[in-house]
Amino acid sequence: MSRASEALLSTLHDAVAQELLGRVKSGEASPAELSAAIKFLKDNGIEAVPSVDNNIGKLMASLPDFEEDSDGNQSVN
Repeated sequence: MSRASEALLSTLHDAVAQELLGRVKSGEASPAELSAAIKFLKDNGIEAVPSVDNNIGKLMASLPDFEEDSDGNQSVN
């Protein structure tokens, strides 16, 4: 069997990206599809740095802060 051409692999890569993006944007992505999308981004070296004006930063700001007391118990602030 011969190896797939660079053009064919590029087309497949684009199709996978478009399909994952469509599922995520529609709000219909299953947990497995979200996991696949995250892995796809990671495998392709895509990272996000949280800032006050991007969605990652907004998500981070919306999460509760946890503090640990002297006994090692966590509480939400």
